[in-house]
Amino acid sequence: MYKAIIFDLDGTLLNTSRDICATLNQSLRAFGCPEVSLEKTIEYVGNGAKKLIERAAPENFDRVEELYSYYRVKFAACDNALTTLYDGEEQFLQTIKARGIKTAILTNKPDDAAQNVYKNFLARFDFDFVLGQTPRFALKPDPSATKFLMAEMGAGPSQCLFVGDGETDIATAAHAGIDCVSVLWGFRTKKQLLSAGGKIFAENYGELLKIVLG
Repeated sequence: MYKAIIFDLDGTLLNTSRDICATLNQSLRAFGCPEVSLEKTIEYVGNGAKKLIERAAPENFDRVEELYSYYRVKFAACDNALTTLYDGEEQFLQTIKARGIKTAILTNKPDDAAQNVYKNFLARFDFDFVLGQTPRFALKPDPSATKFLMAEMGAGPSQCLFVGDGETDIATAAHAGIDCVSVLWGFRTKKQLLSAGGKIFAENYGELLKIVLG
């Protein structure tokens, strides 16, 4: 059994895709840019809000920084009305907390937005740490924040598990020298995750619990 688990947020703990898409399109409209589909939004996420805006903006668009700043403000204020937990997640989180497993969230989402959505949906599960994008650490897949969380939770490499739905999570875990479970209910397909080096997969939270408890 693992002593600590570090979770990605979007596509892993929360299905935030529709709120991300709605806020992104609101921002694009404000700058006279074409909207993007939900499918494209999901394709673009995973490397932070700045990269999301760069991918969504039209080619040769010269106001990316302004658009990014606008999006940041709107997304931090988002009411998360379209966000949901995944099936089986509540029971999973209650079970691992009852077993004394420490939990942390590490996301490339801006920290103010991460704290907001955590408060609205996940605070009752009492995660030990929640870290979003801040100047303190480089974004995933840089392992600095992961290693910080491991140290704070008192978990060595063999005792800590990374759980995420994206290529960035696989790389982050590899750089930190810890196991990674790639979940298949998120924003990437198994084929994409295999191509990124994924080795352990969970179809649902029930399968994830079996992996965690060994």
